[in-house]
Amino acid sequence: MGEPIFMMNVLWFKKDGGLQKYMEYGAAVAPLLEVAGAEVRDNYSPEESLIGDWDPDVFFVVRYPSKTAFESMIGSPEYAEVMHLREEALENSLLIRCKPFDWV
Repeated sequence: MGEPIFMMNVLWFKKDGGLQKYMEYGAAVAPLLEVAGAEVRDNYSPEESLIGDWDPDVFFVVRYPSKTAFESMIGSPEYAEVMHLREEALENSLLIRCKPFDWV
């Protein structure tokens, strides 16, 4: 089935109700993540950028068991029904496929 993949989501919410709309999206997509075997690993709200420009409202990493699992989820009719909530919630976003990095 392939190796796990990690998707970093970086989000900037719309000022008027974006967070609430994204929470609605999160509740709707949670069962789809479960079916895909995915799990949200970490959630962060940046407090202060000490070096460089970094000002998202939140970022988090989702682990999927494989690229196929991710593609199946986002290509499903169930996801198509709820993805508008994400678009309605966000001013801007980044979705970055990542892999673990071994410093040794």
